[in-house]
Amino acid sequence: MPRPVTLFTGQWADLPIEQMVKLTSQFGYDGIELACWGDHFEVDRAMSEDDYCSNKRALLDEHGLQCHAISAHLVGQAVLDNIDERHKSILPDYVWGDGDPDAVNQRAVEELKQTARAAQRFGVGVVNGFTGSSIWHLLYSFPPTPESMLEAGFQLFAERFNPILDVFGECGVKFALEVHPTEIAFDIYTAERVLDAIGRREEFGFNFDPSHLIWQGVDPVEFIRAFPDRIYHVHVKDAIQTLNGRTGILSSHLNFGDPRRGWDFRSPGRGGVNFEEIIRALNVIEYTGPLSIEWEDSGMEREFGATEACAFTKRMDFSSSNRAFDAAFDE
Repeated sequence: MPRPVTLFTGQWADLPIEQMVKLTSQFGYDGIELACWGDHFEVDRAMSEDDYCSNKRALLDEHGLQCHAISAHLVGQAVLDNIDERHKSILPDYVWGDGDPDAVNQRAVEELKQTARAAQRFGVGVVNGFTGSSIWHLLYSFPPTPESMLEAGFQLFAERFNPILDVFGECGVKFALEVHPTEIAFDIYTAERVLDAIGRREEFGFNFDPSHLIWQGVDPVEFIRAFPDRIYHVHVKDAIQTLNGRTGILSSHLNFGDPRRGWDFRSPGRGGVNFEEIIRALNVIEYTGPLSIEWEDSGMEREFGATEACAFTKRMDFSSSNRAFDAAFDE
């Protein structure tokens, strides 16, 4: 049975939700992954208004759309980050508050707990998101970085996320970290370290997104093989390296879409990700959840891209075989 193909609304939050669900249906999607910003899914209203979640579901039902996950990437970023002026633009006013860094961290913790409760009320079992990182700035080890500084970062993650995960457990909801540069886990080895830091508790897993791995030189299929029981959600997004002798993998402080960058995101099927092997690996681990397109391509009109990406993903997906191709010789 094909997996549902959904569209993540994080890059479409400039549109009101009524327009977004209409477009998502018109593009051909089976469902939608609602971002917890803009008016797509408002955690504070979900918790304070008795009919908010039922009204949201009714809107999706009207357009024939499933919803399997909501996404709290922006507030999650503020849980572990060293807070600065950049965070003001991505956080709700009630989380940013007076901008005091410690207070912002704490309010982000409480908001992520509320997101688990809102997800339970809305009837979804997964919250995708970020964690932020207090040690991302230590990525390049000069001045020399003592191991104790790195260990302190993973311990801080455990201290702040264990109480969050307690609430997720109470609500029967899982948190799926999108392994990603600037997060506490950004590749296979840091993902292993993160799981160890929290005692590998089941409430915490991953939102698998190959685009953030491939440009680092990490094989996305190896990530699936490393964490077969922790892939709680899947994003379909592509990326490509554009190294030409002048460009660098660190991208030279050039923003997305600049042709001088050493890598960039691409619409699914138009970059370097081998989705054929990813589908086969997902079949091996028996992942049956949604394939959610996170559409990002600065060089393509987004409505065209979202429509094409939906068709591409539905064409690429297939189920495992229930018999060996040469089974007839055993009969």
